[in-house]
Amino acid sequence: MSVLEMKVPSPGESISEVEIAQWLVSDGDYVEKDQAIAEVDSDKATLELPAEESGTITLKAEEGDAVEVGAIVCLIDTSAERPAGFESTADTTESVAVPEPVKAKVAPEEKTVSPDPVEKKSYAAGTPSIAAAKIMAENDINPNQVNGTGKGGRITKQDVVSAMAAGFDAGATQGWGGTREQNREKMSMMRRKIAERLVAVKNETAMLTTFNEVDMKPIMDLRAKYKKAFSEHHEVNLGFMSFFTKAVTEALNLFPAVNAQIDGKEMILHDYADIGIAVSSPKGLMVPVVRNAEQMSLAEIEREIKRLAIKARDGKITPDEMTGGTFTITNGGVFGSMLSTPIINPPQSAILGMHNIVQRPVAIDGKVEIRPIMYLALSYDHRIIDGKESVSFLVKVKEMLENPERMLFGAKNPLEVLLGL
Repeated sequence: MSVLEMKVPSPGESISEVEIAQWLVSDGDYVEKDQAIAEVDSDKATLELPAEESGTITLKAEEGDAVEVGAIVCLIDTSAERPAGFESTADTTESVAVPEPVKAKVAPEEKTVSPDPVEKKSYAAGTPSIAAAKIMAENDINPNQVNGTGKGGRITKQDVVSAMAAGFDAGATQGWGGTREQNREKMSMMRRKIAERLVAVKNETAMLTTFNEVDMKPIMDLRAKYKKAFSEHHEVNLGFMSFFTKAVTEALNLFPAVNAQIDGKEMILHDYADIGIAVSSPKGLMVPVVRNAEQMSLAEIEREIKRLAIKARDGKITPDEMTGGTFTITNGGVFGSMLSTPIINPPQSAILGMHNIVQRPVAIDGKVEIRPIMYLALSYDHRIIDGKESVSFLVKVKEMLENPERMLFGAKNPLEVLLGL
């Protein structure tokens, strides 16, 4: 018998421990090489652990266990023969994708709640995949409302889509039970790390927040005029985030202290702008970094934000893609926030908070007009950034957003050049 010891690989520099979020296979299952067998949480990201060889697996750690990098988490008997009728994960996914909608609409309820007894005991039974969990969270769907047809009873994205197409029983929706029961859930390693960092920031920095408001009409008019041409030419949508990122990089060039950080008794100044963009994911808030954003066009910024957001949503973002930022932008407005004081993302020294756009009465040339207004908040570390610099930085961002042509000084056709048309 030939046995392979599978050890926890290093997810990234400075990470010494991970947590077994969930096993995607059961003890004694036959697995194929490169098949995802587990999801592991580090303090920065969730990663899939692929099987290094084909064979029968023996689990050596439980879900929720914290294991050190390099520790043995499972054994694979590589001499084991592939069982007759064994289907790979890819084969199972393909076979489920087509017939599932028909099954959900036609089959009686007794049939959909009769999984194989072996699958009931699986670690994955009733557990949604990362993509499935996102759809379920967005549509307020409970796992017990969806029949998992993936490996070991795992709920796939197709299962959720099919269940939504078939409709749900009104009595099955989640509500108050009235039982006064309490449930305890272990915080994920990422959530614990976020909590530690946030408390550390409040305790270790002299954090202040300055506010301003932006008239978004120029940007909204610009998007309305060029949105279709921009999408057709660059094959990516024109959003607000690229304008804010561009305005921020120009302002950081004028006020380099906002782009700096403290290291002991020294101040580190960056000759580049790596902008962290806070995005929501099924695992919580993540901040992937757009590298050298100061050199990018609006289209390049939009493409990179989209790429990173998709990877974060699907749980495929790597620790390297979330480290090393020099400044962060967070958009609470997508959730309806009117005003907030964002917390600095250490070791950075400042963070810009965007909020929702609301039609408000403002004075324009001595007359009251209704304009789409957004409140901006800049939280900064007063140890390294003076009040004058912070206020001037935010005013410069406001000026560039209200006059987009200022992002390109001296351009012959500034708006079209800015859009790369």
